[in-house]
Amino acid sequence: MQKKTDIMKKAFKTAFPHTIPIFAGFWFLGMTYGIYMNVSGFSFWYPMLMSLTIFAGSMEFVAVNLLLGAFNPLQAFAMTLMINARHLFYGISMLDKYRGTGWKKFYLIFGMCDESFSINYTAEIPEDTDRGWFMFFVTLLNQFYWFFGATLGGIFGSLIHFNTEGLDFVMTAMFVVIFLEQWLKEKNHVSAMIGVVLSLICLVAFGADDFMIPSMIAIFAALTLMRGRLEGGVSG
Repeated sequence: MQKKTDIMKKAFKTAFPHTIPIFAGFWFLGMTYGIYMNVSGFSFWYPMLMSLTIFAGSMEFVAVNLLLGAFNPLQAFAMTLMINARHLFYGISMLDKYRGTGWKKFYLIFGMCDESFSINYTAEIPEDTDRGWFMFFVTLLNQFYWFFGATLGGIFGSLIHFNTEGLDFVMTAMFVVIFLEQWLKEKNHVSAMIGVVLSLICLVAFGADDFMIPSMIAIFAALTLMRGRLEGGVSG
C-alpha cells in the first residue's frame, strides 16, 4: 500500500506540468495587479492578502476602485455576484468530480478559478494518480502563481515603470489555446459549437459588457437539454 507522502508526490508531479501555462498568465497579470494596487496608494500587504483570501482576479482589480470609493457593501456584493456568477455553472459541473475528495473539497470549492476548472474538468488523470490530490495541487499551484505575482508587483511596483496596457490579453490567448487543445482531442465538437454559437448570439444581443451571464445561462440550458444526445454521441 502506498504511503500518503508517495501518493501526494505522485499527484504533485502529475499536476505541475498542467499548470505551467497558467503560471505565465498568472505571473504577468498578478504583477500587473500588484503594480496597480501600488500606484493606487496601497501597501503590498493589500494585494498579498487579497490574493490569498479573495482569489478572484477580475474582482480584485475591481476591488481597487471599491476600496477607494465610498463605503457601499450592497454595491460591492452585487458587483461581486455579477462578475463571478459564472462560477455557479462551474460548480454545478464539478459536483461529481469533487465527490469523495474529503476535506480537500472545501479548498477545491474556494480555490476554483477559470483556469483550475479548465484543468480539473478536462485533464485525463492517470489511474495510478489520486484524483483528489491531483485537483488539490492544480488548485493550490494556480493560487500560488497568482499570489506570487501579486505580491511581487506590490513590492516592486514603485520601482517598475512601464505601460501595462493590453497585458491582460495573455489570459485570453491562453483560453484560446485551451479551447483548441480540447477541439483537437475531442471527436465530437457539438458541445464546443453550441458554446461558440450561443456566445456570439448573446454578444450581439446584449453587447460586450453584458453578454457573459446570458451566454452562460443559454449554454447551461442547451447542454442540459441535449445531455442525453451528447452522451450518446460520445459513447457511440
